[in-house]
This record gives sequence, C-alpha cells and structure tokens, in this order.
Amino acid sequence: MGKKVKKETEPLSKDVFDPLPIESKKAATVVLLLSSPEEEVLAKACEAIHKFAEKGDENRSSLLGLGAVEPLSRLISHEDRQVRRNAFMALGVMAANSDVKRLLKKLDVIPSIIGKLSPEEDVLVHEFATLCLASLSVNFSCKVQISEQEGLAPLLQLLSSPDPDVQKNSLECIFHLVQDLQSRVAVRDLNGVPVLLELLRSEFPIIQQLALRTLAMVTMDRGAQVTFKEEQGFDRLLEVLRNREFCDLHGEALRVFSNCLEDGDSLQPIREAGGLQTLLRFVSTPARSDVQTQAARLVCRVAQSSENCRRLLHEQDIEKSLLDLLSVEGDGVGVAACLAIAAVGLNLASKDAFRNLGGVRVLVQLLDSEGGEVRPAAAQALFTLTQGSQLNADAVCEAEGVESLVRQLCDLFPGAAAHAAAVLTNMAEQEVLRGCILSHGAMAALLEPLRSADVHTLVRATQLVSVLACDAVGRADLRNAGGLAPLVKLLRSNHKDVRRNACWAISVCANDELNAIEMCNLGALDLLQEINCSVNRRSTFSETAHQRLLNSNLSLKYSLTNTLAFNDITADGFYDPGQARAGQRVLTLEDLSKQPVHQRRPVIAINAKPHDTVSVDQSEERQQDSPAETHITSVLSSKGASRTPRCVCVCVRLSSLSINRTSSLSLSSCSRGKSKGWNEDEKRMEEDEGKPRLDVTLATGRPWLPYDAAFHALVNEATKNILPLLEEREQYSALARLVSEAMGGPVAEDRQHDFPWELHLGELRQELQSNVVPIGRIHKGTYYHRALLYKVLADRIGVSCSLVRGEYDRAWNEVLVCVGMPQFPTCQPQPRTHLVDLIHQPGRLLRANTPQAIRYQTI
Repeated sequence: MGKKVKKETEPLSKDVFDPLPIESKKAATVVLLLSSPEEEVLAKACEAIHKFAEKGDENRSSLLGLGAVEPLSRLISHEDRQVRRNAFMALGVMAANSDVKRLLKKLDVIPSIIGKLSPEEDVLVHEFATLCLASLSVNFSCKVQISEQEGLAPLLQLLSSPDPDVQKNSLECIFHLVQDLQSRVAVRDLNGVPVLLELLRSEFPIIQQLALRTLAMVTMDRGAQVTFKEEQGFDRLLEVLRNREFCDLHGEALRVFSNCLEDGDSLQPIREAGGLQTLLRFVSTPARSDVQTQAARLVCRVAQSSENCRRLLHEQDIEKSLLDLLSVEGDGVGVAACLAIAAVGLNLASKDAFRNLGGVRVLVQLLDSEGGEVRPAAAQALFTLTQGSQLNADAVCEAEGVESLVRQLCDLFPGAAAHAAAVLTNMAEQEVLRGCILSHGAMAALLEPLRSADVHTLVRATQLVSVLACDAVGRADLRNAGGLAPLVKLLRSNHKDVRRNACWAISVCANDELNAIEMCNLGALDLLQEINCSVNRRSTFSETAHQRLLNSNLSLKYSLTNTLAFNDITADGFYDPGQARAGQRVLTLEDLSKQPVHQRRPVIAINAKPHDTVSVDQSEERQQDSPAETHITSVLSSKGASRTPRCVCVCVRLSSLSINRTSSLSLSSCSRGKSKGWNEDEKRMEEDEGKPRLDVTLATGRPWLPYDAAFHALVNEATKNILPLLEEREQYSALARLVSEAMGGPVAEDRQHDFPWELHLGELRQELQSNVVPIGRIHKGTYYHRALLYKVLADRIGVSCSLVRGEYDRAWNEVLVCVGMPQFPTCQPQPRTHLVDLIHQPGRLLRANTPQAIRYQTI
C-alpha cells in the first residue's frame, strides 16, 4: 500500500514549479498579470501598477489604454486581503485621471468601494478607497450615487480614524457631498457636526481647513446651526481666531461664524465673552484680503439679523472700520464692505455716522468703479443710507452722484440698474432733487431697465417712473423718450409686483392728457380691462389705473364708455368723436382736424376761451375781465378745469361768403381777447342773419381747437341768468330751455322727421371745411347735441349732471333732485335721479325708469 501511494504522488510533484521571480519593464506585461489566478502574482502586479501610476498622469493614461482599470475594479473585491489592498492602492491613484473617472463611473464601481469602508478593513484600504471616492465625488452623478448607496455614514465614521490620510480623504469627499442640501441635512442627522468640530484641533492644517470648509457648508442648514451652538462651536472657532498662527484658517472660521449668527440671538453671549471684539478686530486690522472680505460679510450677516445687533455694532464704531475697507485693494473686499454698509445703515444713528465720516461721497465715487460688482454694491449701500434720510439724499446730490446714478440705469451688470433706480427713487421724493434727476435725462435712461427681463430691475424701474412722473416735466420726458410703450407692455407681466407697479406708474402718467391718449392707443385700456376681469390678477392698482386713464381724458372716456359721471367736469378742449367700436383707436382732436371732409358724423369740439395774441400782465388782464368772465374763471378753478395757454399770434380766417366791409372788428380788442368785444361782434352778427358772418380763429399753437364765440356767449348767459336761481330744479329747467333755444327750439315727437338737423350739420361742415364743428355753431341739434351742450354748460356754472349716450343718436342728461316725503316731514329729502327733457318739452324733469323717461331714451 505504501508503495502504491508513493507511485501516485510522484507524478504530482513533477508538475509543481518552485517560486519563480518575474521581472518586466513593460506595463503591458504587468497588466496581463492582473488576470493571473495566483494571488501572489496579482498582489505584486497591483503593487507594480500602483508605483507606476504614482509617477504621473501620463502613466495613468497609459495604463488606462492598456486596459488596467477593469481588472483592478474587480480585484478590489478579491478574497485575498493583500490583493484587495494593493488593488485599492492602484485604483485610488489612477482615479485622479479624468478619463479613468469616467470609466469607473461607467463600470459602476462605487457600491464596491463603499462596501470596503467597514471598520474590519485594512487602514490602507480605507485610505485609498476614500481617495478614490474623493476623486469621483467631484462629479454630480457620482455624488448622487454615493448618497444613494448610503456612503455618507461610513465616511463620517472614518473621520475618527487614527490615520490622518484617511481623515483627509474622507473630509474631502464629504465636502463635495455637502454642496447639496440633502447631504447637509444628512450630516446633521448623522451627528457629524461634533466630529467636524473635533477635527479643528488636528495637528494637520489641511485637515483643519477641510473641516472648516465643510462646516461652512453644513451650517447653512438651520438645524445644523442649532447643533453647532449646542456643541460649543463658537468657543472652538474663537480658539482658532485668537491664534495668530492659524491665520490661514481665519477666513473660513469667519465664514462659519457668519452662518451661525443668522438669528442674532447668539451675539449677546459672544459679546459678553469678549468674542465681539475678536470678530471686529479682523475688520479694523489689516489682514489678508480674503480674511477682511469674510469679516465684512460677517458684519453684514450680524447687521441683517436684528436692530439690536445693529445698535451693538454702532456702539463699536463699526462705521469707520467699514469705510476704511473701501480703500483696500481688491473688488472682493470693496463689495463685501458695501454690502455691510447697506446692512448697518438700516440703523438711523449709523446713517448719520456714515454721512458725517464722508461715507456718502466715497460711495458715490465707487459708482464709477471699473469693477462690475462694486458699482451695484455701492448703489445698494446708498439706497439704504438715503432711505428715510433727506440729509443723505442731499449729500448724494452734493457729491454729484445723480449723473453717475442715471448713467448706471443703463449698466448691463446684474443688479446695477435696479439699485441705481432704488437710490434715485429715494432722492426723487424731494421736489428739488426730482427736478435735478430729470434734468440729467433719467426718463430716457429708464427705457433699457423697463425692457429688462429681470424682475427686480423691472420693479425698481417702475417705482422710479411713478415718482418722477409726479412732475409734468417728467411725464413729458417719458412720453417724448418713447417710454410709454414698454411701460404699457409690462401690464402683460405674470409677476404680481411688476404688474402692480406698472399699473401705478400708468395711473400717475395718466395725469397728463397726451400720455393718457397715447397709452390708450397702445392698448393700455384693453389690457387693464382684461386684468380687472381676472379674479387672480385684479387689484386696486389696476382698477385705479383704468379709472385714471379714463378720467384724464374725458373725451376718450365718453367715446369708450358712453357716460360722463356727475364728477366728470369737462373743460376747453373736450370733444365728442362719437362712440368708439371695440378695438377702434380714438384719434386726437388734432388728428381728426387734419382729415379731409367726409360724410360721417362730425366731431363736436368745446372751447369757450378767447386767446390772447400779445403778452399781458396777469393782474392787468384780470382787472380787464368782465364780471361774468371773472365768475366763470372762479367756477372753473373750483372744478379743477385747466385754462388753455396763451399765445402771441393771430390768424384771421374769412368764410367763403363775401365780406361786408362795414363789418369790422378792432384788432386791438381782438389782441386783448376780451369776452365783451367778442360777445358784441357775435351778437351783432346773429341779429342780422342776412349779413355775411366773419369767422375769426385765433391761433394758439393749436389751430385745430377753434375759439367758439357763440358758446362763450352761452356760458355768459347761463352764468348771468341761471346761476343766481336758488332752487336746483329751477336751474335744471332754465338751463334746459336755454339749450333748447340755442339748438333750434322744441320739437314735437311726431315732427322729429321734419327737423333738418342733419342738413344743417352738413352745410356747417362744408362751410368750415372741417370735420370738427364748434358746438356753438350748431343751431339745429338733436338729442345728443343738446345733451352734450347741457353737460358742458352745466359744468361751467357748477350745476351737477351726467351725460349718457344711448342708441340711434339718443343721449340724455341725468340730474339729482331732492324729493321730500310729506308723510314723514322730519325726514331728510332723498335725492332721486331725473332725466332732463331738452327737445320735446324743454325744462321738464322725467323721473328715471318711468314710462315717460324710457320713451325719451328710446323713441
């Protein structure tokens, strides 16, 4: 048996080689050995590849080309401990190559790496596994995969490893992960804040710096801030800040401080412990620019937290230190200092301190800085300092800052135009400064911000328009610069604040009639009506803008709405272009006057103001006015009607009829514009219907608004005979009779078809060779002519009435008549609406909604 066994074993010993040392100078040979079944060969091959890869990135690329990555990614999970360790060493070094990273991501190697982070693994495995993860975690998708594979927990555990390389690699990977909010929360939940704080006492600066950088990201989470304070984090940071040997860590330490002082409650205990002086020392003491930048940011964060913190900073004379930072080289420090000034300046005492220290002038100089970020930051600081401070606003103007701010409105750097507009808005609250801003072309400069895609810029720009448009000059500047079109376009904005501010700006600009007309022609009324029909978009601002547009141009309002209310007071320049159809543009009176004579409905114009042709002292002119005209002026003033401006030229236009040379008009009286002279000439011409008439038009720069002497005479007559009547009902009736007499007298219902008002208007239009007909020239008028005349006369003498346009040439006036109740003699009379009959039984008052009133409106 023994021999037999010997015979069986002898052949086996012949197949076994003794240990064979293999040497190769070619990387390709070593890569081939990675497929060997022998563990010792695999271990040595991995070790050789590790040493070769450490020599440079070119070698790593060469190994990648030879196909070393795929076998190495398999060997990190090998059963043999030494093979696994050496494979990790090789793969960890190779992962620094960008092409290797992409291949490792494609091979889905991250789960295998995370699986080897357990405490049972070799320290070298931990070192190079974390090195590999640190390289891969730069990629976003790899970060996501590490988080999904729950790699953050073992990485936090490895921060307590005795090996500094493991700590450093783990920290670097965690730092990449906490760039995302989800990982920050996870670090807090996994109790990672205390571990990070402990690493601040490491003897290795790179670990301290990585720990601070990671804490700066983690403490952006509010929950982590609470944990930081509970773990005495401020004390650890103060240890770092008070150690001058750690000057390279001070910037990051201040950044962590800034994050954890958001609530402001932590400042008081820090102040009591003497920490506030330590923090502010970095603001007032020259240091590295990054440290001073972080110190200024810390001051900004503290000042933003509460008024109490701002008061504490003011007590430490922080204003002078911040202004000193503005002279430090480097845009980063200047920007941070400006933002800190903006935050500290919310305190009233600090506003004065900055001004007294010359800070306003320094900030104005920074508005012209070449650094793009400095300009908006300086403007932001000026916005805070000028908010609620007239003295600081004056200081900006004295420092010649208006020109720079207006120029910055066209600055394309993000935020520059918005902050400049905010400063100018604060300054424009003062009338004197508003004029100065307008004189520098602010409205024209606002065109670019009004077309911006940035919401903040649009909000600030529309606010500035609203303030500057308080002046008539500002409204004209905006119109002339073409700013109304982009302003109206903002009504389509989906942003609530932009739309609301645009509505308010439009309502302010609408105080000018020309602006109102142009905005309406640009579609503002349609857009506002659409907004007001929406439950979600409607606001008091949109409703106000819609009403202001209509009220600023009663001619347009009457054309679009067919109604003038009791408080809509007409004045010279009012005209009735007729009812506008949906989507139809309502032309101005000037445009209408330039059209060739047509057969459509004429435009009725109102103008009772005789115009001067020479300059006259205002006091002398008022003394020469007739008593009736003086009274009219007072009524107009009380109603807020505007007087037509004077001019210095005269234009005499003769009618197509032959002129009676005996009829003359003194040019001197014409030049003075006396109502008496005009009335006498008009009366003389009306008395002799057989005599040819002289039609005189005074040019006022507005030849399309002819002076209506006949209407002026009606105003004088109404003032003389109707205004003195005591009872309202008598006034309403008497005025109705006056209107009826001027428009052809009563017309029976069954004889309306015989009343030749259309023929009369046609002849009148041909005589005037114009589609614009003065209302006083109409001597045969129907419902809508009489109702219009009644309204404009009533407005001149202070009688309250409305004007409503109906269908088929119908129009009527509504008045309020107080009617007492005999059965209740002690009750106050109740005003009730009545219609005024102007054509059938002039002077009759018809109770609204009665059959007689309805018949008057429709039949």
